[in-house]
Amino acid sequence: MDDVLRLDAVGQAQAVRDGQVSARELAEAAIAHIEAHDGALNAVIHRRFERALAEIDSIPEDAPFRGVPILLKDLGWRQAGEPYSAGSNVRDGIEPGVDGYGVVRLREAGFVMLGRTNTPEFGSTITTEPVAFGPTRNPYDPAYSPGGSSGGSAAAVAAGMVALATASDGGGSIRIPASLCGLVGLKPTRGRVSAGPAMGEGWSGFSCAGFVSRSVRDTAAALDVVSGLYPGDPYDAPALPGPLAAEVGREPGRLRIGFVARHPNGAVPGSPELTEAVTRVAALLESLGHDVAPDGPRALGEPGFAQQFGAVVANNLAAHVASLGELRGKPVQPEELEPRNAAMLAAAHKHTAADHILATQWVDGFRRRMAAWWGEGNDLLLMPSLGVAPFPVGWIPPDDLSTAFGRTGHAVAYTSPINATGQPAISLPLHTTEAGLPVGVQLVAAAGREDLLIRVAAQIELVRPFEHGAMR
Repeated sequence: MDDVLRLDAVGQAQAVRDGQVSARELAEAAIAHIEAHDGALNAVIHRRFERALAEIDSIPEDAPFRGVPILLKDLGWRQAGEPYSAGSNVRDGIEPGVDGYGVVRLREAGFVMLGRTNTPEFGSTITTEPVAFGPTRNPYDPAYSPGGSSGGSAAAVAAGMVALATASDGGGSIRIPASLCGLVGLKPTRGRVSAGPAMGEGWSGFSCAGFVSRSVRDTAAALDVVSGLYPGDPYDAPALPGPLAAEVGREPGRLRIGFVARHPNGAVPGSPELTEAVTRVAALLESLGHDVAPDGPRALGEPGFAQQFGAVVANNLAAHVASLGELRGKPVQPEELEPRNAAMLAAAHKHTAADHILATQWVDGFRRRMAAWWGEGNDLLLMPSLGVAPFPVGWIPPDDLSTAFGRTGHAVAYTSPINATGQPAISLPLHTTEAGLPVGVQLVAAAGREDLLIRVAAQIELVRPFEHGAMR
């Protein structure tokens, strides 16, 4: 059974169809693996094992992922009647009344939802250490962070509990945990996956839903399951030429790829390990026949970006906290929040409605300035997935906010601009530090070109197979 658990989700689904293992046996094996290994990691904060097993018999035989276990991030990905904390004690007793559209599609595809994974409070930082549930630890080294905000999902997949877990990315929250846990993590184009029915968009469109996985084909197939426009969605992503799963193995052609190994904003410190990771992958891409050169959008280094991005996020946090107060019938007090979020709430309360609109308009201009680089004939941008080297649990201090915000800003320097532009980006596990910790690199495509990312990622995976050294 361990051999089946080591398969990716597509492989596990095939094993069930072939009769190599039953759907129930596969789910029971995943449950046993969670029970055996999660105590040291704290990745799964809510377990629904009995309910999940009871649901297996009702899964249609022809469901493409029949019996494949999956874990849901406890932020977004709402499941009716199940606890939903978003990493905070403030939500105690507030359960979703309906499934999110993504959860509906996962169920229809035959996935067995075993539980929910840890996340920082409201997903507002890049490490998973909420006061409400305690820290999640990296399977490669428990002293280190798995990243955030999808840290629980990434730790669970890296440890072999499940082959696939849901995630979301508002400033790097898919790509950063994927980088730190040696996984594939694709942030899709804005609007590719619906945020409904509970909301139209997250963080004014910065946040997108996706997955962390161990293979490119899993990422492609899972996004095929959940992608699509629903009535009332605020916008739709550009149409793809066909299923993303069909792009795996398809020749990408000769591409023009720019790479950035050091951030153009001199305030972001460089890291030799990140520079080495990018330059090695640039050489690999060149060996595959692509035209690769040090180049990137001039707008990437604009010093005003962090302030405008942060203002939009803080304003969205304030709106979310206000809505929680309405749901529970009494306002949320700042002392109920972690210090980081209380500080962001205080900052937002100093902003006017006009300030928020002006910030979003600045981001609109930034999006156009960034897009101009792709409009000049460039296909992909190669950058680090994370602006700092792998870091230990506690590196983002909960009470020293100046240090916390400074370190977070450096960490998301390569990811948050792509949330602002709404473009797709994929992190791939292609480097390891001398200490044995994974380091990812990301490829960024023009809006709507997830198909190109999947083609190139699969091309890389074929010649440089991903290693998953934390699987137990």
